[in-house]
Amino acid sequence: MQYTPCDILKPFIRNYSVITIDKDIKNEIFYPSGYVDFIVKISDGNAATIIHGLYRDTPAFELLGHLTVPTRLNATKGTTILIARMYPYACSIFFPNPITDFTNSATNLLDVYTKELQDLYEVIMSKISIIQQIDLIESFFIEKLKKHEKKRQKIQQLSSICRHILTTGEGFDLNQLSSTLGLSKRYIQKQFFEMVGLTPGTLYASYRFNRSLRQILNTDVSLTSIAYECGYYDQAHFIKEFRKFTGTTPFQVRSTLIKNGDGFQKAVNIGL
Repeated sequence: MQYTPCDILKPFIRNYSVITIDKDIKNEIFYPSGYVDFIVKISDGNAATIIHGLYRDTPAFELLGHLTVPTRLNATKGTTILIARMYPYACSIFFPNPITDFTNSATNLLDVYTKELQDLYEVIMSKISIIQQIDLIESFFIEKLKKHEKKRQKIQQLSSICRHILTTGEGFDLNQLSSTLGLSKRYIQKQFFEMVGLTPGTLYASYRFNRSLRQILNTDVSLTSIAYECGYYDQAHFIKEFRKFTGTTPFQVRSTLIKNGDGFQKAVNIGL
């Protein structure tokens, strides 16, 4: 189930989702979304991500950064999480760490805002309604937002750059982006490093991967057709790039996702 953020947070938060694991998951591919996820574990049960071979149990609050490497998920049936999905550029306005600290990492946020989040978690878990829990999370975000008003102008500009990158139907070209926006390549790259934690090209690659993933799941067209439609040079290029994100092939992914159904797909980060 998905929920819409309040107006003040809409430029930063895409949506809220509640996911309940309906069957045990063991070492399954966890798919990168191109977004950053603020995750609250709101039930008993266990979940863990494996990134770069590093096993991380999901704590009360977790920030799952941009993923550009194969990632795996373990989770037990009945585990429920509440996710605030942030736009690629938004994380830096809410958290003090260098944004690159979160890339390819699942961070325990109790290490960032220890007492504040401990207190918040107690209140969240005392609420029965998901709406009440989301309201508490939004209050936390709004408080951080008010403390970083100076960053909002940069965020607004970066939002525009990201929209431009993510709406291009052709291959990514930094020179063309620089010319179109009237900004130097160095400036664009610096802003991305400081506020997204990825290069512009890597963000585009993540977007292109997710576009191809939707087609793999929702159509029965050939992989070659998907490759060309999503801007890859050919099928070999498509498969090579797909492996970078998942460690496997598009054909294998199509079979697994269709066989396991919608609940499984949401659990492994598809369709949120």
